[in-house]
Amino acid sequence: MGEISVDRQHLDRLLADSASTYGAPYQRAFVELAETRRGRPVAEILPLLRRAADEALLAFTDADLREQAEAISTGERYVLRVTVA
Repeated sequence: MGEISVDRQHLDRLLADSASTYGAPYQRAFVELAETRRGRPVAEILPLLRRAADEALLAFTDADLREQAEAISTGERYVLRVTVA
């Protein structure tokens, strides 16, 4: 299970919110990858997750991104704990 700390003013970078003007919420990118990359190798998914995190300006660790990629690959549920600062 991954954990990330997000500043309150940057929560829209993580969560898909139609009212947000921010262009790259990570949640939307993750869902799209989960729908289109299930069963694909972790090595294929990992750089796509990294790019989505970078575009959303989120500082996930390599271990967090690997866990997420493994969950997408296997189709297992992934839980992300978000601490809002």
